[in-house]
Parts: sequence; C-alpha cells; structure tokens
Amino acid sequence: MSDRPAPLGTAVVIVASTRAADGTYEDRTGPVIVDALRSWGYAAAPALVVADGPPVGRALAAALAGAPVLVITTGGTGVSPTDATPEQTKPLLERELPGIPELVRSVGIAGGQPLAAISRGLAGVTGRTLVVNLPGSRGGVRDALSVLRPVLEHVVGQLAGADHEAPS
Repeated sequence: MSDRPAPLGTAVVIVASTRAADGTYEDRTGPVIVDALRSWGYAAAPALVVADGPPVGRALAAALAGAPVLVITTGGTGVSPTDATPEQTKPLLERELPGIPELVRSVGIAGGQPLAAISRGLAGVTGRTLVVNLPGSRGGVRDALSVLRPVLEHVVGQLAGADHEAPS
C-alpha cells in the first residue's frame, strides 16, 4: 500500500473464531472482507483473528481507539454457547443501526438460506466509526457484502459530516 490514505478511510476487520485463532483451521472470511473493502477504497490491514468471547471485545475496543471509519467483525453471531460477538459489541456502541443487520439477514433468507434468520449480528456507531457484525459463514459474508457497499459509503460519509443525500 502507498503512504497516501485511502479515499474512504481506514477499516478494521476482526474475525471471531476460536478454531481459526488456535490454528485448527484457516480463516476464510476475513480475507474476503478485506479484499472487498480495499476494492471499495478503504485502507484495510489483514484481518485480526481472535478467539470468541472477551477477546472480541478487547479487539473491538482496541480498534475503536484508533478511530477508523469502519470496523467489521465476522463470526460469533450464531447461537452456540461460545457465540458472543453481539454481547461484546453492544456495550461499545453509542447508537444502534438495526436496519443494517436486518438487511443482511433478509438478503440471506431471500437467497435460500433460512439459517440467516438466526444471525444475531448488530450494527451501530461509536464516535465517527461504523461497526457491523457479519456472520462467520462464507455465504453470510458474501450476502452481506452484496448489499453493504452503498450503505457503508453513505453512513461513513454522514459520520464524516457529508450531506444526507441518498446513495446513487
């Protein structure tokens, strides 16, 4: 990457996966998100992979301290006993944006993935940073990315002080 900042700002991707964090398997969602964000004009380092639970909250807090324009998490949004990304995210949000995860779930359901309905991901704002929890499946990430681009650009722009015009 060059020394010039990306036009849309810095984004951080956090992968919540105990098995990927301990090396049991390779993370396959973080790189997809990072590649998409870079292609959209965000500066994004490789995804940070952490274990489920409190490590996610610590990683989120550290990312927010750097004031990026966007933080996306993937994983930990299901119903297993270790899925705790929403619980780690919620205390860090100043304002929730429930329409974003509703849109992500609706696209998954419309695409024939009924299990998208059990994703508990959140989205919201802290300071001038948008935070979005995505599911940990490749299909869930693919569905989310298919609808997030115009939403992200609009929200990030508004947080930076842009006008309220709808995305084109």
